[in-house]
Amino acid sequence: MSFINHFWTFPRPLSGRSFVSTMDSVLHNLSVCQKETIRVCVQNPRLWKDDLWYSHVDYEICLQTNSMCFRKKTSCVRRRYSEFVWLRHCLEQNALVMELPKLPPRNPFFSLKNTEQVAQRMKGFQEFLESVLHTTFLLSDSRLHLFLQSDLSITRMSRCAFGKTKYTVAEAIQRSSSGFPTRLEEATCDSDCESSSSSGLGHSVDTQTRGSPVPSLEC
Repeated sequence: MSFINHFWTFPRPLSGRSFVSTMDSVLHNLSVCQKETIRVCVQNPRLWKDDLWYSHVDYEICLQTNSMCFRKKTSCVRRRYSEFVWLRHCLEQNALVMELPKLPPRNPFFSLKNTEQVAQRMKGFQEFLESVLHTTFLLSDSRLHLFLQSDLSITRMSRCAFGKTKYTVAEAIQRSSSGFPTRLEEATCDSDCESSSSSGLGHSVDTQTRGSPVPSLEC
């Protein structure tokens, strides 16, 4: 009889209050584990010389995420002002009636020597990207992913997004840091261009010749 009683002994059920408390704890732990984070940082402005007279600045965009929306969980690419303008135009077409965040305004007097102007522009870029990345609907646009995680030029990003390249969006992103097609030379110059004699950003910006390899930078 003692054996039977021992065999059929069950743990005592939790009281109502204890049960609710336990379930709240479980649900909280699940929500913490499943919470997706997307962090983006715009930094390290770099001066590029297009030719004897013109130059432009691009910026490093570092992304770190655990979101299933992204092919890579960490990535770093470099983009210039005109590419941000292109991205916003693409997202605007996709967003329809949704109001998109603004980019830093074009400044005809933008000076590469003015560190405050450059810092304000980087801050504006970062705020723009943070707002976009926290809008779930916009994460479905493949051009956003190519912008953030590939080295493709505007022309190639557009062609890839519409299936007009031999490589897919996923392949472009996965192979972007291993010699995949790099950025096309662009003959046009945007509003950031200045005379090379007046370009520069003190000692905080490295000067590179257009077309030379960009060293990898830590995020």
